[in-house]
Amino acid sequence: MSEFVDECQLNLKAGDGGAGCVSFRREGPVVMGGPNGGDGGNGGDIWLVADHNVASLLAFRDYPHRKAGNGVHGKGKDMHGKRGESLEIAVPIGTAIYDLYDDTLLAELVNHGDRWMAVAGGRGGRGNHKFLSNKRRAPSFAEQGEHGEERWLRLELRLMADVALVGFPNVGKSTLISVISAAKPKIANYPFTTLVPNLGVVSLDEETEFVVADIPGLIEGASEGKGLGHRFLRHIERALVLCIMLDLAPMDGVSPQEQERILLQELGRYQPELLERPRIVVGTKADAVQPEELTAMGWQGDVISAVTHEGVNDLVGRMARLVHDARQAIEHRDGVVTIRPEPTGAAVEVVADGEFRLIGKDVERVVALNDVTTPEALSYIDHRLERLGVPKMLAKAGAQEGDVIWIADFSFEYQPDL
Repeated sequence: MSEFVDECQLNLKAGDGGAGCVSFRREGPVVMGGPNGGDGGNGGDIWLVADHNVASLLAFRDYPHRKAGNGVHGKGKDMHGKRGESLEIAVPIGTAIYDLYDDTLLAELVNHGDRWMAVAGGRGGRGNHKFLSNKRRAPSFAEQGEHGEERWLRLELRLMADVALVGFPNVGKSTLISVISAAKPKIANYPFTTLVPNLGVVSLDEETEFVVADIPGLIEGASEGKGLGHRFLRHIERALVLCIMLDLAPMDGVSPQEQERILLQELGRYQPELLERPRIVVGTKADAVQPEELTAMGWQGDVISAVTHEGVNDLVGRMARLVHDARQAIEHRDGVVTIRPEPTGAAVEVVADGEFRLIGKDVERVVALNDVTTPEALSYIDHRLERLGVPKMLAKAGAQEGDVIWIADFSFEYQPDL
């Protein structure tokens, strides 16, 4: 049985774009004809794809790095470079994706087939044939390939179950799920036997089927991280129905009513919305208590015994009805959620006195793709920046002659007359 991993870090590096080529036709006596340098290929993207065949994040724990293919450089005779191979990474349904450094939620993949592009491949550079114009008859420069994006992510798995079994340690959750489904969790007579969530599929007929999750036992203070704490409370978040299981024969003597109070308290502290979910409350281990003992403890609710199967069929029927109603209330769970799109265009940011930074995908790409060491390429960069309105932006921001202007890692002195 493979290990269950529900949180990991992932480093992704998209492919770099290939460089454009500088080349000229050579035909017979013509030593240098028109430009015919081909474009470089784009770098490969990396996508995260929700797959119901993937159960945990184990594949990323020991091997957190993934890289897409680089684009091939362009060649002469208008030969374009091949695009880098993109990479699709399968993750479990219910995976939430966060930026590792600022913990911003970037996407959630909650349906089979949901896709999210995590990093984009670098754009391939244009060959010198793309810069031919009436004013530039023999362009001797081409664009460099753009570097692919790279980022560190934190992946967090929240199980997609219809019913979550919630209760104190050793309340009988594992026994129940082994009785009503084909799941075979570890069962033993000591607390915290279940250290990882277990999923079981309950099939009543061809049209009635739902997934039950056996959540590791909660204790008082779980919402503050005690016991197994937040690590497994999050697996309850997406359950449509909660089944609160109370031990009628607890080893520590805590009454069923007190167990229920503590469990609901912890769920509410962790996420208040959980208290609004449809829920079933049932007493367990009915085979271990006598009717007069139930009367003495003041228990008047439903009871089950996973050992003798008393009340189990009725419980499963109630689960099925509540799941059916909950499913009718939601047509489709929202899938990919993308937050904080990358800024495009150009904007000016004041770094310090006499120092400014130009930000935005478009303006950074102008410098990233072009060779800043050749006068002809620098002239083209000036032309592109002017088209983006950069000189007017810098003047409006208060830039003076001689101030330092940054674009990514490239810097230059501001000259208003250029």
